Amino acid sequence: MTLFVIALSANLLANSKPLLIEFEGALYTPFMNYYPETTFGGDFETEADYRDPYVQELIESKGGKIVWPIVRYSYDTINYNLPTPAPSAPTSENWLGTDDQGRDVVARMIYGFRISVLFGLALTIFSSIIGVTAGAFQGFYGGKVDLVAQRLIEIWSSLPSLYILIIFSAMFIPGFWTLLLILLLFSWTHLVDVVRAEFLRARSLDYVRAARALGVGNFTLMRRHILPNAVVATLTMMPFILTGSITALTSLDFLGLGLPPGSPSLGELLAQGKNNINAPWLGGSAFFSLAIMLTLLTFIGEAVRDAFDPRKTNL
Repeated sequence: MTLFVIALSANLLANSKPLLIEFEGALYTPFMNYYPETTFGGDFETEADYRDPYVQELIESKGGKIVWPIVRYSYDTINYNLPTPAPSAPTSENWLGTDDQGRDVVARMIYGFRISVLFGLALTIFSSIIGVTAGAFQGFYGGKVDLVAQRLIEIWSSLPSLYILIIFSAMFIPGFWTLLLILLLFSWTHLVDVVRAEFLRARSLDYVRAARALGVGNFTLMRRHILPNAVVATLTMMPFILTGSITALTSLDFLGLGLPPGSPSLGELLAQGKNNINAPWLGGSAFFSLAIMLTLLTFIGEAVRDAFDPRKTNL
C-alpha cells in the first residue's frame, strides 16, 4: 500500500520539470503549469526547457531558486548527455541506467508500477461485479437458468483467450480503456463458479428458507443474507484476478500489443531487456519490480481474506 501511494505521486517523484521555482519574488509550479521562456527572461514564447543550462542560468542569475524532484526525469525524458551510447549503465544521475532510447529506467519503473496497479485494480473491480452477479443469479435460481448459463460460460471459457486478446489488440488502437475492455471479456468468469457454489449451498439453509417464508424478496435474500457468506470465497479469488490482470497487461506490452508506444510499461522494459542482453539492468529492474509487486499484492489479498473470514472472528 505504501508503494502504491508513493507511485500515485509519480509526478512529484520523477519529473523533468521542477516542482517549484522562486523567481523575482514570485512562485511558479512548472510541473503543473505552462510557463514560456520569456517568463524567466528568455527570448522564446515556447515553454521553457528547464533542463537547459541556459534557462537554469537565467533563473539563478537573478537570485531565483529551483526545487527539483528526487528523479529529474519523466518516463519519456531522453538524456542526451549519456557517458556511453544507450542503453547506458547505472550512474549517479541515472540510478538504474537508461533504456535503449536514453530514457531513465527509475522513472519508467515508477510510472509503469502506477499504471500496472491501477489497471489491475480497475479490471478486478469490474470483473468482480460481473462475475459475482452472474454467479449469484445462477446459484440462487438454479434449474434451467443455471444449466443454460453454465453451458454458455463453459463454451466461452474454452475459447483460446490469449490468441483472441492478441487478435483484438492488433485490430483496435491500443489504449488503457481498450485493453481493459478486451481483458474484461474473459476475466469475469473466474468468480462465477465460486459464487455459484456458495449460493447453491446457502439457498437451502434454514435461515434462507425462514426469510423466504417471512416474505423477503429474492433480491433482498441474495444481497443481504447469502452474498455476505460468499464474500470470503470471492476475496480468496480476487488476488489471483488482480495478479493475473497485471501479468496479462505485462505480457501484451512485452509482445508489443499493449499500451501505445512510449507509454511507461514494465512489459516493454522486459522486452528491452530481452533485446539488450548486454544491459542486465533493464531485465533485472523489470523482473524485480514485477516479482515484488505481485508478491505483495498476493499477501494483501490473503490478509483481506483472513480479516473477513467469520471462522477467525473473535467472539
